[in-house]
Amino acid sequence: MNFTAVRRAAIVAFAALGLASCGINSIPTKEETAKARWADVEAAFQERANLIPNLAEVARGAAEQERGILTDVIEARAKATSVNITADDLTDETKMAEYQAAQNQLSSGLGRLLANFEAYPDLKSITNYQMLQGQLEGSENKVRIAIRDYNEAVRDYNTEIRTFPSAIGANVIYGSEPMVPYKAVTAGAEVAPTLDMTPSGSATKSN
Repeated sequence: MNFTAVRRAAIVAFAALGLASCGINSIPTKEETAKARWADVEAAFQERANLIPNLAEVARGAAEQERGILTDVIEARAKATSVNITADDLTDETKMAEYQAAQNQLSSGLGRLLANFEAYPDLKSITNYQMLQGQLEGSENKVRIAIRDYNEAVRDYNTEIRTFPSAIGANVIYGSEPMVPYKAVTAGAEVAPTLDMTPSGSATKSN
């Protein structure tokens, strides 16, 4: 191999190293990871929404107060499922805020409904209600975990595109924009509720 060939090989190697250090591979990788975690968030919220029609069946025999809260929950579910976020919207703070507000409104309504159900021993003795309550607890926990994992992926991606030398690739090659983390509107809303199943228990939130 002559000197020219060696020099060309060295240039190619240094160029590849330079591109790698500028985030040529890491930026899209971290971006796709964050998008995948967002898909998990949407799936968790959808699973929760799918349980609400079953909750409606249980609540039909409740008192008038509970039926009123149930109406709010059903309306909040309709709004929450009508607000959609695509992977391309994850950098749009306005759209993310709209989605978060809709989901948190549903979370608030569910919390109030479950808290009221706890005051009615007859409802608590219904097997279907007990099963549904357990499913809702599980879905809320999945939501919490999915949001945590998404926010961590967003933090990792945002850090990557803002720090040197990857910031060069983010600006020059990809035109990357920071993604918006999921923020709970109500303090503590990211914590799954812990519901007391004892006869004299009441709904509480874990800290």
